[in-house]
Amino acid sequence: MTQRRTLLLGALAAPALVRPASAQEVTLRLHHFLPAVSNVHRHFLQPWAQKIGTESGGRLRVQIFPAMQLGGAPPQLYDQAKDGVVDIVWTLPGNTPGRFPSIEVIELPFVPHRRASVNARVVQELYDTAFRNEFADTQILCAWAHDAGVIHSRREVKRLEDMNGLKLRFPTRQAGEALRALGAAPVGMPVPQVPEAMSSGVIDGAVVPWEVVPSIRLQEMARHHTEFPGSPTLYTASFVLAMNKPRYEALPADLKRVVDANSGQTAAAMAAKVWDEQGPVVEQQVRRRGNQIVELTEEERTRWMRQTQPVLDNWVRAMGERNIDGGALLERTRALIAQHGQGVS
Repeated sequence: MTQRRTLLLGALAAPALVRPASAQEVTLRLHHFLPAVSNVHRHFLQPWAQKIGTESGGRLRVQIFPAMQLGGAPPQLYDQAKDGVVDIVWTLPGNTPGRFPSIEVIELPFVPHRRASVNARVVQELYDTAFRNEFADTQILCAWAHDAGVIHSRREVKRLEDMNGLKLRFPTRQAGEALRALGAAPVGMPVPQVPEAMSSGVIDGAVVPWEVVPSIRLQEMARHHTEFPGSPTLYTASFVLAMNKPRYEALPADLKRVVDANSGQTAAAMAAKVWDEQGPVVEQQVRRRGNQIVELTEEERTRWMRQTQPVLDNWVRAMGERNIDGGALLERTRALIAQHGQGVS
């Protein structure tokens, strides 16, 4: 009887420790295309989700589903967020070429900075001032771009002529146009398809940043790696963390404030840190394997820049046909890169 009385008293006291009914708990499903071992999953998406959980007192949980576990293909991710199939996605606008034309400005050849910290800050600022309307059917939590892209191939690339006929995977429309201008044979595909395409001979290599190399084991299939000196660099790809708009708007006000506090430049900086910190780590790992890593000379880099200038001219002209002042946007982007890149090597 004494034990039952103790339990009863404990049960009566328990409600003081229980959250009130108004303290709603919410779980958001985040879907993306890379495996759970990838650096972005481990060093950005997981810490970001944990930060939101902590700052919401455990009331807001972000459950991450990597490697397209919830179905579909990478090019469908944005629409999964738009249509409410999932709550949040990490994806590349470049997966749906031409759908988000303005953000391509950072993806043009020899426009982006070599550091993700600069590119991410610029893209988020441009999203706030120039890109927002193109993404109006979702809630963009942050937008950013990675660090310098690298050419990874089965054969050595030291000079412009070495690109002739090289079948290279490209991530965005403008990267593909740049590769074509350089004499390569560009092949578009989402990055998870690269290992199979390399194994079957569909491609000879790929352009991706160092950070992603281990997650697709590219260092085992491509033993030659070509980097570009300084800034601007050959290419980058842009990303967005997009949330279903009705799901965002339905959040309780205090939970929405937690999401907002971890969006925009705050989240973009967290994302950029992954590429800037993990890229050099991966490069050293690849170097220790005995793979060949070369850096183009400044003279070669100048040749590549001249060869790809028509890509920029064509993009500006195409933007004009869509009533977008591509020239002004390009000028604004370069000015922001110069501004935010001061003192960043």
